[in-house]
Amino acid sequence: MKLNIRSVLVATASVLVATAAILMFDNAADAQAARISDDVVKIGVLTDMSGQFSHESGEGAVTAVKMAVEDFGGKVLGKPIEVVVADHQNKPDTASALARKWFDVDRVDMIANLINSSIALTVSGLAKEKSRIAIINGSGSSRLTGDACTPNSIHYAYDTYALARGTGAALAKAGKKSWYFLTADYAFGHALEADTSAVVKALGGEVVGATRYPPDAFDQSSFLLQAQSSKAQVVGLAGSGNVLVNSIKSAHEFGIPDGGQTLAGLLVWITDVKSLGLSAAQGLVLTNAFYWDRDDETRAWSKRFYERTKRMPHMGDAGDYSSTMHYLKAIEAAGTDEAQAVMSKMRELPINDFFAKGGRIREDGRMVHDMYVYEVKKPSESKADWDFYKLREVIPGDQAFRPLKDSACPLVKKG
Repeated sequence: MKLNIRSVLVATASVLVATAAILMFDNAADAQAARISDDVVKIGVLTDMSGQFSHESGEGAVTAVKMAVEDFGGKVLGKPIEVVVADHQNKPDTASALARKWFDVDRVDMIANLINSSIALTVSGLAKEKSRIAIINGSGSSRLTGDACTPNSIHYAYDTYALARGTGAALAKAGKKSWYFLTADYAFGHALEADTSAVVKALGGEVVGATRYPPDAFDQSSFLLQAQSSKAQVVGLAGSGNVLVNSIKSAHEFGIPDGGQTLAGLLVWITDVKSLGLSAAQGLVLTNAFYWDRDDETRAWSKRFYERTKRMPHMGDAGDYSSTMHYLKAIEAAGTDEAQAVMSKMRELPINDFFAKGGRIREDGRMVHDMYVYEVKKPSESKADWDFYKLREVIPGDQAFRPLKDSACPLVKKG
């Protein structure tokens, strides 16, 4: 029997090609499976669980992130999504140690919330160093997308520039031109005072003075008396948390609003209004990214959040949910949880949900979306619990945030 050498060679070649194809398919499948590091996507919620900012973050932030994970299905690219939580206690060194452990030991892929601007600045720098991602919703300092921007961090819900642009301009238009600031002496307060001062001066106003106080100084009496004696038309409260609530209560006790001075809460959360009550908070003009009663979509999501927390959500909560969903969608689109691939997709994909329509993430890390100027209702105007705001103005996203041409972010290409 004669062997057909040509047939044998062809058959052998076919087998080799088929074998190679199988191996390539298996390797590709293995590579795809391995593109989710450690076979799990880990999200860390680093927040204030017990301190003065806990009502602006804390359990609300954790609930919002977990809701997003559940709504996404609990898995991405076939791998489970895990949420871990830690309390940074408003201490930058504690936050840094926790973030390092999460990145180096626990292999956390993204850290969320980051209330307290000093902490957000610290952790966003670590995210860059460790090639992970930080998404900031709780903190406001515009430095986060300015000189301190990174290719690994996103500033999502709001910032001090947008707050200043909204509240400062609204009061200037109402004829309130002279300001005195009570400023929390840390990164957020400094940025809020600076950004608001710039808006006031650009609109022909003046800053007649300022007092900086320790961010945990609950007794504001001496500072408020200085503001009262300044005779400024506006007392700008460049702070946040329980200290802000106490300062507004004390201002009423000293008769500051009754004396004709306007209180400007430059960062007011709806939980602050709840704590104050409408009698004390009425008339406050504030700028915000989210209000639960804005439309049908915000009401539907807020009802679900309320069922879990027994309070209405604020812009930090809504931003934590929206940004977590956007992060997971970006992983799915990128086919990996590798930081730069995910960041690229997050910048590429538009954001259209109950939080923002037509939202986009710029090269400086700023998520651009509409902002809203509200006025707190009088008690007689409120029809139900949590019915606190009436809309004064919508600020389009391209006007609400600092223009890229004015950015100090080194990632922004000029000219």
